[in-house]
Amino acid sequence: MKHIGIAACSAEGASLCYVTICVEGERFIGRKYAHPEVTMHTHPFDEYMRYIEAGEWGKVAELMLSSAEKLAKVGASFVICPDNTIHQAFDLFIDRSPIPWLHIAEEVAKEAERKGYKHLGVMGTRYLMESDVYPSKLEPRGIEWSVPDREDREEINRIIFDELIRGKFTQSSKKYLLGVIDKLGEMGCDAVILGCTELPLIISEESSPLPILDSTRILARAAIREALRD
Repeated sequence: MKHIGIAACSAEGASLCYVTICVEGERFIGRKYAHPEVTMHTHPFDEYMRYIEAGEWGKVAELMLSSAEKLAKVGASFVICPDNTIHQAFDLFIDRSPIPWLHIAEEVAKEAERKGYKHLGVMGTRYLMESDVYPSKLEPRGIEWSVPDREDREEINRIIFDELIRGKFTQSSKKYLLGVIDKLGEMGCDAVILGCTELPLIISEESSPLPILDSTRILARAAIREALRD
């Protein structure tokens, strides 16, 4: 099996991705307790946030590349990044990466196409929702997309950064987020992308008014499949 490298950013989402690989590995491999070798590296989260808030995506790219270089040195075969927002820097470094990467939005778009969805709502940080990360992967597949209105984008962003990345999950925030998903349904969306890797920790398939595309677990499962590929 190939060795999976995880270039982490925020802790809660990266933890969920790591746990998914380790727990679900046996289902793909067919042996109890089995999963691919995994190594994770992360720079301090405040370094990422300093550059994200300043719009310095070239510096975000250098942090991601640095993680890839460290992971390659310990034997990782490829890299995944369980953080949607910093994929805005993906194209700024990928040609210099010593090992391949799976792109989180590409894997989500593949899953959406496989399930036959035609119009997706995109939820995540404000930076993600106002970026081209998902449109650039959905539009070539003929999949429409919508994002919440500006007021909802700001509140979702606040919930993510003030609560979810700190492991705080409240019923009031869950109710708010589910209300946003309701609005996306009224806009014609037939499913919603949980495009922040912490969102699946507060929104489940059972609670959501629309089918969800859980970017964290979709990426983790794609990594397991890649690790098993000859």
